Amino acid sequence: MNLLRRYWYQRKLKDNPYGQLFNRYQGDELVSVDCETTSLDPHSAELVTIAATVIKNNRILTSKSIHLTLRAPISLDANSIAIHRIRHQDLRAGLDEKEALTTLLNFIGNRPLVGYHIRYDKTILDRYYRRLFGFALPNKLVEVSHLYHDRLERLLPNAYYDLSLEAISRHLDLPVPERHDALEDTITAALIYVRLKHGDFPTLRSA
Repeated sequence: MNLLRRYWYQRKLKDNPYGQLFNRYQGDELVSVDCETTSLDPHSAELVTIAATVIKNNRILTSKSIHLTLRAPISLDANSIAIHRIRHQDLRAGLDEKEALTTLLNFIGNRPLVGYHIRYDKTILDRYYRRLFGFALPNKLVEVSHLYHDRLERLLPNAYYDLSLEAISRHLDLPVPERHDALEDTITAALIYVRLKHGDFPTLRSA
């Protein structure tokens, strides 16, 4: 979010408890975020589950995680169930949209958001926040696949790189995730971030 728009929201929401979200974050924590949804189209996909995990310096605070299940959206069909294996009966005790999005917002605050394809998740979340709260998330984004690509590009310019989550995890000697579980994916993205920012970089022979 650019400075002018951030300032506009600060003025608009000055008497709103969420106005502080538009202050620039000054701390040393980030939050890894992932969403499971009903489709791959960020402009129409509906939320099924949301997870978030705190990163502080070179530590992943799994004890500070949330995993939110929403009520089954209308668009939850056999195709999306085949991907994330979450059925209608698994969502019977799910939260309504406003409750889930409020919980997430209180958890992430204005800390930077880390993720794999994080812009996809934020596009969907912004649709919900605009409709339910009147604003989009102002948080800075950190895309772990871009961090990984930049490290490789410095070593081997203009080469082809496999930027799948599984390939990145293997090359960095990290556990290969069980895909399409929001909490597992937040932890995997957090592990990649910490390894790239605070660890050594394996030789290209491991790729």
